[in-house]
Amino acid sequence: MQTTRDFRNYAADEILRDGGSIHIRAIRADDKARLVEHFNRLSAQSVYFRFFRCKKRLTEEELQQFTEVDFARRAGLVATLGQGEAEHIIGVGRYAAVDGDVSHRAEVAFAVADEYHGRGIGTLLLEHLAPIARANGITEFEADVLGENNRMLDVFAHSGFRVERSLEEGVFHVSFPTQETEAYLEASYSRERAAAAQSMRTFLNPRSVAVVGASRHPNTIGAALLGNLKRDGFTGPIYPVNPSATELLGLPCFPAVSAIGQPVDLAIIAVPAAHVEAAVADCARAGVHGVVVISAGFAEVSADGRAAEQRLAHLVRTSGMRMVGPNCMGVLNTDPAVSMNATFAPCFASPGNIGMSSQSGALGLAILDYVRAHHFGISTFISVGNKADVSSNDLLCYWAEDPRTQVILLYLESFGNPRKFGRIVPDIARHKPIVAVKSGRSAAGTRAASSHSAALASLDVAVDALFEQAGVIRTNTLEELFDVAALLSTQPVPSGPRVGVVTNAGGPGILLADACEAHGLKLPELDAATLTALRGYLPREAGLVNPIDMIAAATPEQYSRTIAAVGNDPNIDSLIVIYIPPLVSRPEEIAQAIAAGTGAVPADKPVLSVFISTTGAPVSLRSGPRGALPAYTFPENAAMALAAAERYARWRTRPRGTPLVPDGFAQGTIRAVIDRVLQRAGGACWLEPADLDTVLRAAGIPFAAAETALLAEVVPTAERMGYPLVAKAIVPGLLHKSDVGGVILGLQSAQAVAAAAETLTARMRRIGTELQSILLQREVPGGIEALVGVTTDPTFGPLLVCGLGGVLVELLHDVAFRLTPVTDVDAAEMIDKLRSAKLLDGYRGAPPGDRAALVSIIMRVSALVEIVPELRELDLNPVKVLEPGRGALAVDGRLRVAPLGSG
Repeated sequence: MQTTRDFRNYAADEILRDGGSIHIRAIRADDKARLVEHFNRLSAQSVYFRFFRCKKRLTEEELQQFTEVDFARRAGLVATLGQGEAEHIIGVGRYAAVDGDVSHRAEVAFAVADEYHGRGIGTLLLEHLAPIARANGITEFEADVLGENNRMLDVFAHSGFRVERSLEEGVFHVSFPTQETEAYLEASYSRERAAAAQSMRTFLNPRSVAVVGASRHPNTIGAALLGNLKRDGFTGPIYPVNPSATELLGLPCFPAVSAIGQPVDLAIIAVPAAHVEAAVADCARAGVHGVVVISAGFAEVSADGRAAEQRLAHLVRTSGMRMVGPNCMGVLNTDPAVSMNATFAPCFASPGNIGMSSQSGALGLAILDYVRAHHFGISTFISVGNKADVSSNDLLCYWAEDPRTQVILLYLESFGNPRKFGRIVPDIARHKPIVAVKSGRSAAGTRAASSHSAALASLDVAVDALFEQAGVIRTNTLEELFDVAALLSTQPVPSGPRVGVVTNAGGPGILLADACEAHGLKLPELDAATLTALRGYLPREAGLVNPIDMIAAATPEQYSRTIAAVGNDPNIDSLIVIYIPPLVSRPEEIAQAIAAGTGAVPADKPVLSVFISTTGAPVSLRSGPRGALPAYTFPENAAMALAAAERYARWRTRPRGTPLVPDGFAQGTIRAVIDRVLQRAGGACWLEPADLDTVLRAAGIPFAAAETALLAEVVPTAERMGYPLVAKAIVPGLLHKSDVGGVILGLQSAQAVAAAAETLTARMRRIGTELQSILLQREVPGGIEALVGVTTDPTFGPLLVCGLGGVLVELLHDVAFRLTPVTDVDAAEMIDKLRSAKLLDGYRGAPPGDRAALVSIIMRVSALVEIVPELRELDLNPVKVLEPGRGALAVDGRLRVAPLGSG
């Protein structure tokens, strides 16, 4: 029987097609007056499209029906702007079950205010309404749409659902299953990305900017913001806002944004925290599209500040705006068509192809200074601060479409929506590299855990899993971040791990070779033709075993010719050139020769330089035939950067794989068990063995045959099952049975089973509990023991874990994590990451394991998580991986569920 899911408190903020925002929530009984107002604002045509007749008003009976909620039969959502008494409805979406229907069909209808047509509100209401209906047993939506109502027909046609329609007497009858499809998910993600990208144009391509808190005092942030905008040549109007001034820097000054009287796209707010909310409200009245709140004093300082930040975010989104910050340093765009420096940094950045975001405002200042000092070119930069609204996810959507941005750099301190990050990033990373520093590694592992899977997880493990799946290059430090960026922003990604090295000193060459090997790169032997060419002009003392050591006396000509020869070698995928200044050479001449020589290297091979000098790399390295060359101070930096690029290149070409989706019968069986268990428990609970067995078998996860027996029935049950058997104590709250002697193996007879029952009873008494029943399970001899499990991180959600070692897995900590859902490629990579994966290949004559069967179990556990979002922890430990062709099966397991929104 379907359990009704209550969505009375349902609420979400969404971005519209044009970049504006709305609030979507469940309809309420107190919405009657708002519905009347909404109806009265509809045009006669919109009313006719919705009700199929001319209609002057909503009756009390209709209002009662529209606001009445019974999720299994009818429900509604409203799209609103404003809050409190000022909240008004701009769109309504409802479903109502077809009377007398036994196939769980419902009629769906929408009405959007005329002035908001074309902004995607109807589509968003449908996207939110469908999963609510589906969760309450509605399997099919239908609607009657007038033939001339093209907007509504387009909403259904482009929804991604499997829509069928028929035409009769000018009315289209539309019907479609509420079940998500791949086409629906792709359409939804595409709309989401496009809307987020559009909303970011408000911040990075504004036509006009107001500075709230502008000042004439030189040591204030307000003065720096206004001065930077004017000094660095912002191409649109600049409006200073300060009630105590009439003119600043030669610009007319206004007491409030609402007093400007001209359209304002973007407002930069730098006033004390206590005045920010009023300033944002004034921006809302003035129709500003976006605000950047520089001011600090919010969630980063206190609980009161957190509450104020939440009010601020709600005000922004319900006013149709977007917000960067608070507690940030601003935004900039080096595009000459915009030339906007809306930060308080003392210098502007040079134009380039790197888009960058920093969560830390103070660190952002240092980053911009570093960028300028090291000649990096920036396309756009945003300091996101507390990320109360705009996050890195929004920026990634913008950069994905920005032709000026080819490399994306992120400094992250926290994740707001990591699962959304994991959804949007892979498509972007296949075209543009994303490099990230995520701080906070030391905070890992502080959470108490009740299962093996949870004990093995940590926040940093989740970050690594997310980045690895999504194709993000993670670096440990900001220096490494820019080392990688220097390569990716100027060179192609390598096609393989083979590195050629040219140097004028043996020591740095050896250091580089060691670093390359440590990072998984290879220094192969050069082709015979290359070696012959090198012998023709290098001195006899030169070392011709890669690295190529030209000795200290190497001339500019020798550098240039050797770079061309090694760079064209067919055994080489990339080239690193090292120079350490001896007393007899001139660094500038060598640098010119290096730059010139790279012009003969194939364009698809990256070239890196290591210029070991206290004065830094000569400027000529930035102006050769290949453009700027990445220049590193030490060999290890170059090796690390190249290895990161090579791993990224491999990820980019890997197949995406396919997740497993169980059939409808399996999903229905699993949901029936979980719904019954949750309804009976009323809260979080561990599944009983019989329920766990049903769920696992429905998910297609092999589980060793088992039966639960009362003490008096243990022997008859054993005789019926056959031998050999394992006896396991069943005691409430006892999760790790083997830790207290609650498992006895190798039971071959009735007498052994009876003795085991007595032993388990005694052992349980010693730990202060009474044995209630015993689980008898068919013993599975042999096999390689593995763990497959799930734990739930408060921020990242479900994490799937796989490891080898059975009960030793926590000691060995040889595990791999992924965020769900995982594909077959992900599952295979999880196994390959394990140090002990060689056991599955038959280590030192031991029998190998069925790797494909373990991959299958990992994928089926991932699919189970998607069916059961209430799943909090799952341990299948051990999973016995038998010989190839014999499969794998779990011999012990536990699964904890909790209602959504609880622990």
